[in-house]
Amino acid sequence: MLKLRATGRGKRFTIWRGLTESLIGIAARGDWPARALELLPAATRVREVQHALAVGRPGRAPLRLGFASDLHLGPLTPPLLLDEAFRALAAWRPDVLVLGGDYVFLDVTPASAARLTQLVASVPATTKVAVVGNHDLWTDHGLIERALAAGGARVLVNQSLTLPPPHDDVALVGFDDPWCGAPDPARAFADVTAPVRVVVAHAPEGLPFMAAHDAALMLCGHTHGGQVALPSGPVWVYGTYGRKYPAGLYDVGPMKLYVGRGLGNVDLPVRFNAPPEVALFTIT
Repeated sequence: MLKLRATGRGKRFTIWRGLTESLIGIAARGDWPARALELLPAATRVREVQHALAVGRPGRAPLRLGFASDLHLGPLTPPLLLDEAFRALAAWRPDVLVLGGDYVFLDVTPASAARLTQLVASVPATTKVAVVGNHDLWTDHGLIERALAAGGARVLVNQSLTLPPPHDDVALVGFDDPWCGAPDPARAFADVTAPVRVVVAHAPEGLPFMAAHDAALMLCGHTHGGQVALPSGPVWVYGTYGRKYPAGLYDVGPMKLYVGRGLGNVDLPVRFNAPPEVALFTIT
């Protein structure tokens, strides 16, 4: 069955994108690429990244924040990879779990929604938040958002959340997807009074929306680190800011920008020099 239009509210779903995804859905029927990848240990190995950030929180306990993005539940991502990633996140026992969008590849189904709920629920974090990505908005994003909520995550679409004590000096601010949604930073920051702000946007293309706002840290995914990269860098990354900041931790003025490589695959069932990763930030 051909899908030539987005079934969600997302923009930028072209005929070419629709044809590509329709053909992949037919060719990968039964999720055989994902099952085949589970036979390769390297394809299910997850890189665990840790960073410590001092942002000026005198007298406050360290805040442990776990981050994962781009799960891409679907025919090209081995389930065992996601099990390993969320096992690592759970072992860290973060105070906050942040999810950076793109939970599915192709259309979400009741089965993939239930799987998403199970993964999110497996992490014992006091607070869980999530933003949506372009692939989420091209399908039934309402089903995805309900699955995230069932796992304990609050979905932030141009909204903020102040953490409970002893971390009530920190606010999490979530933008709508910069590619296909409608980011509204004024609305997102409207109720923020906490002095330390952590912003979450699915893609680095959310950076321009920070022009009038301050934050200690911005978390993004989307790029996959190119998914296929040479020693010199990614073969291709969409977007001006994605190409400038393809993966890693960067200084953008006084703010730290982290762009994660994410976990799953899109379009091709392969990663090269762009290992799947989850991250833990200790904010002091």
